[in-house]
Amino acid sequence: MFRSGARNRAKQVLWLIIQQLSTQSILKKAPFPCGIITPVTKRPEDLSEQELRRLLMEKRRSAREKRMEQFRRTGRAIPLNPYIPAHALEEWQIQLPTEDEPAPQSKPQESRRKRWFDRILLAVEVLAILGLLGVLANGVGLLRTLNAEVAEALRQETPTATALITAVILPGGHTPPMAGRSAQENWSEIPAHLLPLVESYANLPIPTPAPGQAIRIQIPAIGVDATIVQGDSWEQLRKGVGQHLGTGIPGQPGNVVLSAHNDFAGEIFRYLEDLQPGDKILLMTTVQQFTYIVTGSSIVEPTQIEVMAPTTSATVTLISCYPYLIDTKRIVVFGQLQTP
Repeated sequence: MFRSGARNRAKQVLWLIIQQLSTQSILKKAPFPCGIITPVTKRPEDLSEQELRRLLMEKRRSAREKRMEQFRRTGRAIPLNPYIPAHALEEWQIQLPTEDEPAPQSKPQESRRKRWFDRILLAVEVLAILGLLGVLANGVGLLRTLNAEVAEALRQETPTATALITAVILPGGHTPPMAGRSAQENWSEIPAHLLPLVESYANLPIPTPAPGQAIRIQIPAIGVDATIVQGDSWEQLRKGVGQHLGTGIPGQPGNVVLSAHNDFAGEIFRYLEDLQPGDKILLMTTVQQFTYIVTGSSIVEPTQIEVMAPTTSATVTLISCYPYLIDTKRIVVFGQLQTP
């Protein structure tokens, strides 16, 4: 009794499920898998459990076919060849990993793209660093060049002295001392048209000597050791050796022009004519001594002032009246700075 009641309740449940899946019209035409057509007039409690299960399976298959038909009409399903070989189905089967065999880790395309992107970023960073280093190196070079140009612009070249007075006659001219008559300035040597100009220069002030100018001269070959004063006027030459105003500075490019008398005022340049090429002329400043080497000498007219012209090299020119006690001409000795 208990088993019979349980079966009846199971049949009723199956029947309710069948009624929810489909209408009674389907039951009239739905064939069972075994080819049996169940009449509609049969009540649910009269159906066996097997018949109810078959009917439920048929209703589910019919519902699936309806859904597939709807998918085909809407394009959501594509019809396939119903006759597919068995080996093709085996190839389509997904090989699931077992418990002992771990699932293969597939590398997604996004990861590959990320690696390439990282490499590109690294290359860009390297190029940026190299470019920055190049800019820094170029900046350092430009800075050095700019500093050199500024230093060159700020460097003050030693000014080359230029004559304040343009000589019209070589210095030192005088009448020779005679018995009972002292030496006098020889105005007859000066051209008449230049006398007013020479007289206007007579009272010009003597500038203060610069630190680098010569203050003493020594000529060992003829025993000269004398003080050098600035200016070669009549009064200055009575004090010693006079340097023509505006001429060169010892040791630097330019012509140092020195004059002295030969037959009075100490006869400092009495023996200039005895100097030979190779003899030394020593010029002293307040801080240094310079050695000049005699290169030659010449006898010139008092008006040949070109011997006093500036030079591009370091030279010295010594001038005195000539000959001794006659003094109608000038003797000029030339020297060149001795280099180490």
